[in-house]
Amino acid sequence: MKSTKSVTTKLLTTASVSALLLGLSGAASADNWRYAHEEYEDDVQDVFAHAFKDHIEENSDHTVEVYRFGELGESDDIMEQTQNGILQFVNQSPGFTGSLIPEAQIFFVPYLLPTDEETVIQFFNESEAIHDMFPELYAEEGLELLKMYPEGEMVVTTDEPISSPEDMDNKKIRTMTNPLLSETYDAFGATPTPLPWGEVYGGLQTGIIDGQENPIFWIESGGLYEVSPHLTFTGHGWFTTAMMANQDFYEGLSDEDQQLVQEASEAAYDHTIEHISGLAEESLAKIQEASDEVTVTRLSEEQIQAFRERAPQVEEAFIEMAGESGEELLQQFKDDLEAVTND
Repeated sequence: MKSTKSVTTKLLTTASVSALLLGLSGAASADNWRYAHEEYEDDVQDVFAHAFKDHIEENSDHTVEVYRFGELGESDDIMEQTQNGILQFVNQSPGFTGSLIPEAQIFFVPYLLPTDEETVIQFFNESEAIHDMFPELYAEEGLELLKMYPEGEMVVTTDEPISSPEDMDNKKIRTMTNPLLSETYDAFGATPTPLPWGEVYGGLQTGIIDGQENPIFWIESGGLYEVSPHLTFTGHGWFTTAMMANQDFYEGLSDEDQQLVQEASEAAYDHTIEHISGLAEESLAKIQEASDEVTVTRLSEEQIQAFRERAPQVEEAFIEMAGESGEELLQQFKDDLEAVTND
């Protein structure tokens, strides 16, 4: 049976947005700051948001109101509200931001990031691409990029076990509204099928889609294993997300408050990195305890190679979509990864 958490999602209503608008006091720099993210209670983005909120409220007179998935709409809705100044902060994955910032799609180039958690975290801590190049790209869209952070290794769930690109043939795999992610699953042999997150469970249940990808904690939290019980660790990437502020709001803050926001972002990042350690194993154990129908396939290096061989065409598609700046970003990513891998 579907969990209450994954069924009960409040859709965007006129009343909810009206309440936000009524709460604005002209400027976006109100003492009560609004922060929306894409996940459920106690999921990784929620952990980050509340760690940020706690730091702000413990070190100032400001308050932070956190809105979870569905309370103000889907991911595109909360980004629009942030750009319009209704929200001060937003957490959105590059999977959705890719339509706004094509270069953000780089996280969906398969087999670019390693699967080793320690190396991934070191990359996010030290990457020049993350810390120097991305903030400029987000600023061009009126967004102050405060933190990018990993949530977990991507896992594919399907209606039957898969171990090769041939097994993906004609499988309708749900993707975010992200052109490069569609290219990835097309390269893998599947039929990419964009679908809003709120429709994924029902789509799997009714056969509109045959599978989807997400970090294991979200597969557990959203109950997706109930309707898509075959889990495959393909080793093709990590789910990454970004926390940002409306730039006009941020630039209108005092130097003291800007420093506070930066420190709160760092504190939330540190807390979240600690939180995700071991989270995948815990979530998988919960799934296996809850269902006897679940199967888990961890691809061998030889099996992974069959998928990896299809990655170069996705890189080419990324460069075509993102242009010269995307090509520079991709090269910097590779340089950054080489630096942490060789340490």
